Order: sequence, then C-alpha cells, then structure tokens
Amino acid sequence: MNDGLLSVGQVAKRSGVAVSALHFYERKGLISSSRNGGNQRRYGKDVLRRVAIIKGAQTMGVSLEEIAQAFAPLPKHRAPNPQEWAQLSSRWHSQLSERIDYLSRLRDSLTGCIGCGCLSMKNCPLYNPEDKLADKGSGPVILDQRN
Repeated sequence: MNDGLLSVGQVAKRSGVAVSALHFYERKGLISSSRNGGNQRRYGKDVLRRVAIIKGAQTMGVSLEEIAQAFAPLPKHRAPNPQEWAQLSSRWHSQLSERIDYLSRLRDSLTGCIGCGCLSMKNCPLYNPEDKLADKGSGPVILDQRN
C-alpha cells in the first residue's frame, strides 16, 4: 500500500488473529485505526506489535482488562517510542514475574498436596492432616504461599 497503512485483512493475516478479534480489540480500546475515503479501517504497522503483545499475554492467562490497563499510558494513534515501551515493560514486569512464579509453583505442585482440603493425595495427611489448613483460608493454601 502506498500510504503505509494496512487493511484489517492484512493485519489479520500478518498477526494470525481473526478480523472479528481485531474489531473486538478496537472496541475495547486496545488498538486503533483510521478510516480511508471508502470508510474502511486502516491500521498503522505499529498495531502488529500491540496485537502480538495481546496474543502473548492472553496465551499466558493475562486478561484483556489487565492488558488494557498496561496499554492505557501508551499513545492511541501513533506507535509508542522505545522509551514508552520501556515504561510499559517496567510497570508490567513485577506483575508478570509474580504470575510466572505462581505458574511455576502450580506446575511443581500438581502431583502433591496444595492445601485445598480435598485430602485425596497420599501426601495430604502429612501436609494437611484433617484439613488443618482450612483455618488459614480457602483455596490452595500451600500453593498460594509465597516463598
């Protein structure tokens, strides 16, 4: 394209995201487009980076609301510069690190007692006899403990 802008179909093909998902992301304010003379959506190439980050974050269980909060300080109608991306990264880093730590604990605890109260694992009587951890709260009490 001469104007350097991409159609919604081009963005969908390059990003691997359905056109309907792009429209949804736009309604949610995660990406933005302009309109050409025929009232068709046109996207800057910077939208490809945003969509890639959205896809990656969603794959790892980050909600669209969390993504929207992370994107909120970024400019809406131009590509963020490297400093703006760095600021997003530094703000989001600790939240993503906590998520990674939790997922690691979950992965490492799947075959053992996590303090949920089911008492069905062989090692539950050792870690949670008679569901004593229920006094510490609901859910997977051992899993939720931070080291």
